[in-house]
Amino acid sequence: MHQYEELVVKVVDLKGSYYQMGLQQSEEIRSSSKLEQQALLQSMTKTSNAQKAQQIFQDVSPNLLHELEGLATGLQMPLDTVVKMYSGYNISFPTMGCTAFVQSGNYVRNYDFSPKIYDARLVFSKPTHGYASVGFSQQIIGRLDGMNEKGLVVGLHFVNNDYKDEGFIASTIVRILLDQCKNIEEAIALIAKLPHGYGYNYSMTDQSGKAIVVEASPQEQFIRADNPLICTNHFESTVLQDNNRKWIEGSVQRKEYVTSFLKEELSANAAYRHFNDGQSPVFFKDYQAYFGTLHTVVYSPGNLEILVGIGENSEPNLLSLKEYIEGSLAFPGTIMGKIYQEI
Repeated sequence: MHQYEELVVKVVDLKGSYYQMGLQQSEEIRSSSKLEQQALLQSMTKTSNAQKAQQIFQDVSPNLLHELEGLATGLQMPLDTVVKMYSGYNISFPTMGCTAFVQSGNYVRNYDFSPKIYDARLVFSKPTHGYASVGFSQQIIGRLDGMNEKGLVVGLHFVNNDYKDEGFIASTIVRILLDQCKNIEEAIALIAKLPHGYGYNYSMTDQSGKAIVVEASPQEQFIRADNPLICTNHFESTVLQDNNRKWIEGSVQRKEYVTSFLKEELSANAAYRHFNDGQSPVFFKDYQAYFGTLHTVVYSPGNLEILVGIGENSEPNLLSLKEYIEGSLAFPGTIMGKIYQEI
């Protein structure tokens, strides 16, 4: 038995300094139901060390600290509280699933989680001192996946939260990479300097056509290069396999299914259809267990276009980061889709 729900994703336009972007987003939070998520966020961030997080931001991403300062000003909340809630430093988070496939210059991905802790925001940003980008946000400043103006594409894939340490959750790390790195080489160099809180895969591609996965635990990282590339929710390197969860059969099966796509060269639209089909083995509906597909997105770094759909069997929306940077993009305001929860 299934329960129907409409899912609405807001398309957000942020421009100016990082502090100004923080102010803009504070207005968005104050005027939306996102305020209802604050109690949940606070419960997840009891162990977060705001002072330590700010010190690390000063070293690796002072711009994001300015964005948090703008949020704090606009929300009329202490900076320490805002850092705990939105920085993604040393917080607990439920498990999630994600499947990504890179082929023929396209990066297609399903993000599987729960609408209860989903920002439901596709953010276009053009900071004065950082790369313009487009991506789905998490905890406002973080990104679940995204592409920047140089064509770097990054997405996160949860692996395990049993082997943890003080550090950032993956969505903050994705945002830092998109803001500062123009290609895979720069992303590899920067991600090695960031403190990782948990075990995640980071799938990446850029305009060169190269594709890699950074398998990252809090203790070490391993680079796996492949093209075409498939990434799910387990480590494959021998050095990190012991950090996998006990049961990874579902993750392995998803990778095996996507391997069947290698028989043909998929266009961006064909790749989108394969992933967004509600009957596909990479599309899930167990939203109550934090494993339901919320969005399907195809990033094409060659022309800086994205195809995006919300929920299942949705007609893709074509948007252009290039047009956004040039000021000619017609914003849709919202993108809507349907999810059918198993009850």
